[in-house]
Amino acid sequence: MQLSETSRRFILHWGEMGARWGVNRTVAQIHALLYLAGTPLPADEIADTLGVARSNVSNSIRELQAWNLVKLVHVQGDRRDHFGTSTDIWDLARTIVRERKEREIEPTIAVLKDLLSSPELMVDGVERAARIREMQVMLESLSAWSEEMLRLDTDTLAKVLKLGARVQKLIRGQPVDGGATAGGERVADRSAAGP
Repeated sequence: MQLSETSRRFILHWGEMGARWGVNRTVAQIHALLYLAGTPLPADEIADTLGVARSNVSNSIRELQAWNLVKLVHVQGDRRDHFGTSTDIWDLARTIVRERKEREIEPTIAVLKDLLSSPELMVDGVERAARIREMQVMLESLSAWSEEMLRLDTDTLAKVLKLGARVQKLIRGQPVDGGATAGGERVADRSAAGP
């Protein structure tokens, strides 16, 4: 598969971002390639396109499957296994949030609860116990909020995110669409006034 310069840059950047998020660079690059391709690809084509070892592709595909980001697809007339991913970015975001919540947030909440129920909790003092409790409360709130967001359809989720950005501007006292600020006064539409 030939990659345009734009596709190549996208895939390289997605790999760099993956590494910053704690995901192997090749894993992220394979996911980016499958996302851009929009059609399932066989492992040998993935390896050739990205210039990585076939064994590296196999291991990376297994990791992406464990994250529910890549599915095995059979293509009629081709005995090779093909692999595909969703091309719906909202679906991918939901999957990543769901998987991170399950792998990182929920186990941490469980450990914090266990620590808070331990008779040894107060050995380190009230302040440390309070910090652990604050972290538990924050993570439980984040978990509950993300669960609610995951239930929303895409249009509603997009509106909620857009609304959240507008609320932040309002809280900071910056004009939002319509010209309102946190102080309640109206601000003239700047686009009508010109540059």
